[in-house]
Amino acid sequence: MVLHELHLHLEGTVDPATVRMLDPSLSRELVDEVWRFSSFGGFLDCFKFIAQRLRGPEDYALITTRMMESLASQGIGYAEVTLGAGVVQWLGFDFDAVWRAIRAAQKAAQARLPVEIHWNLDGIRQLGADHVLAMAQLAARYVGDGVLSFGIGGDEVRGPAADFRAAYQYAKDAGLRLTAHAGETAGPASIRAALDIGAERIGHGIRAADDPELMRRLRDEQIPLEVCITSNVKTGAVADLASHPVRRLFDAGVPLTLNTDDPGIFGCTLEGEFALARQVFGFTETELGQIRENARQFRFAR
Repeated sequence: MVLHELHLHLEGTVDPATVRMLDPSLSRELVDEVWRFSSFGGFLDCFKFIAQRLRGPEDYALITTRMMESLASQGIGYAEVTLGAGVVQWLGFDFDAVWRAIRAAQKAAQARLPVEIHWNLDGIRQLGADHVLAMAQLAARYVGDGVLSFGIGGDEVRGPAADFRAAYQYAKDAGLRLTAHAGETAGPASIRAALDIGAERIGHGIRAADDPELMRRLRDEQIPLEVCITSNVKTGAVADLASHPVRRLFDAGVPLTLNTDDPGIFGCTLEGEFALARQVFGFTETELGQIRENARQFRFAR
């Protein structure tokens, strides 16, 4: 079976070696210190540190190529990758120029690597409804040119999903599929709010384990969670590895996929996520096969 990855951030694929390629002036000691975080705030600082080393379209092309090479080396043949459209604009770059560079790099890599890539553009919750609507409008311009879906990331508390109903309706009307980060650092109500505005998949969603009724809804409506075990441990979204609710969610019948989220930042691989599920949480090979099949079944591309 071709391995699928459904929750992966382009900027988060940048590892310490790549960030020093982007900015050769960086010392190894400084980079190691930035990567030595233990909280969600520290993770965001690392992500911002990476973004600030991207100098323009050429660097986006470089990290796209390196990401695809990494995917191919892991045997991942299909990935849906999130590009922070709001981050591109925050950095002051022309989005279309960045997009053309990314697409050119993708096509060149696909000519030699067995990796199929589709793109998710997202808005930043805490920047408000106008920003998220503008990102949905931007994403709609690239339907048919690699962009498959639209979502929201960022601060769940400062950017409640209900504020983005108009943006999600716009994206849906434009032909985009819908996902949302929810239930990572906020509770079950955040997941419900994302479902209520139309999210078809939930990024993370681990707080659903706190609400049996919500787990039944996810099971009955076959709404998958894009689970990222190492990410949740590294950001402090769970207290420790043993506390991760992936086993409880699976046993409740919630459709799950396993993903790396930001593998360059967290130092993880998709194979490693499956190994954790097997070794720490006791998943059988049959169960892991079902999780792999879920990723194929719930992917947005057909």
